[in-house]
Amino acid sequence: MTLKKKLGMGVMSAALGLSLVGGGTFAYFNDTAETNNTFAAGTLDLSVDPVEIVNVGNLKPGDTIFRPFEIRNDGSLDIDDVFLATDYKVTDAKGDNAGADFGEHIRVNFLYNADKDSVPVFSKTLKELKEEYSNGKDTNVVIFWDEFWDELFNGYLAAGTQDNLYVEFEFVDNGQEQNVFQGDSLELKWSFTATQFEGEER
Repeated sequence: MTLKKKLGMGVMSAALGLSLVGGGTFAYFNDTAETNNTFAAGTLDLSVDPVEIVNVGNLKPGDTIFRPFEIRNDGSLDIDDVFLATDYKVTDAKGDNAGADFGEHIRVNFLYNADKDSVPVFSKTLKELKEEYSNGKDTNVVIFWDEFWDELFNGYLAAGTQDNLYVEFEFVDNGQEQNVFQGDSLELKWSFTATQFEGEER
């Protein structure tokens, strides 16, 4: 066998030996421990009772409508804020309103949260509420008012609880002729939006 062949056989033998060492098995002790983990999201579930707060006809200037209602937290998470957004649609019975807005003549004298001792809306027409609080991020109906300290504190709506609210609407008698609104109707939509507390270390 020539020297060249002997060297080639040696290189091949060495490569085979290295592959056996690298691909071989060897014994060792081992132990395994496992964990089972669960991530479950909580729920925000806000409801209003009754869903139709006001349904009244034959209104005339000077009439007031007082109604109680409640907001409930039927979810598993505490609610930080409940924001109110206002929208409405007017049906002009005779088509002669000439730009006059019935919503400018219906006023919320107060919206009172009895459980938080707060008045989130005071003496605002529906037109003002629609213009000022239409995005649902301004009027918080669960904020807490501390009369003793004369300061505002952040209230909240705990899971499984409700707040009792009272509202009074008034068809404002402005002392002038308001005949253009005879037979008109207004559909008011109040949207209550609940928000969570900020995340925390758990």
